[in-house]
Amino acid sequence: MTTTDFPITIFHNPACGTSRNVVAMVRSAGYEPEVIEYLKAGWTRDQLRDLVAKTGLSLRQLMREKGTPAETLGLLADGVADDRILDAMIEHPILVNRPIVVTPKGAKLCRPSEVVLDLLDKRPESFTKEDGEVVKL
Repeated sequence: MTTTDFPITIFHNPACGTSRNVVAMVRSAGYEPEVIEYLKAGWTRDQLRDLVAKTGLSLRQLMREKGTPAETLGLLADGVADDRILDAMIEHPILVNRPIVVTPKGAKLCRPSEVVLDLLDKRPESFTKEDGEVVKL
């Protein structure tokens, strides 16, 4: 199966073990995904709105708190407007949680990494995460 037959896009942070495991799991299933390093590429307003619509998550649910300026920027308080979160995500791409995977079967925030299996039409024969954990397929 070629990438064009079943296109997969992974919004990836190479510094994140979960994200690295998702990329490796997809490749071990026989796919070559389009990998977008969003910390380098950045985000657009339309791109983030599209991911919110496709994943069914809110901007707040897509926001990463750990290791980000979310608290410093005042984004964790109740009642923070979506536009403010969206503007902050565009200015600080690290605020978007990862990895987000988009395939013909849907889009999901793949935490834990095994969630990506729901988005594939074939699975790897076996997979061991980089920490040695064997994934039950």
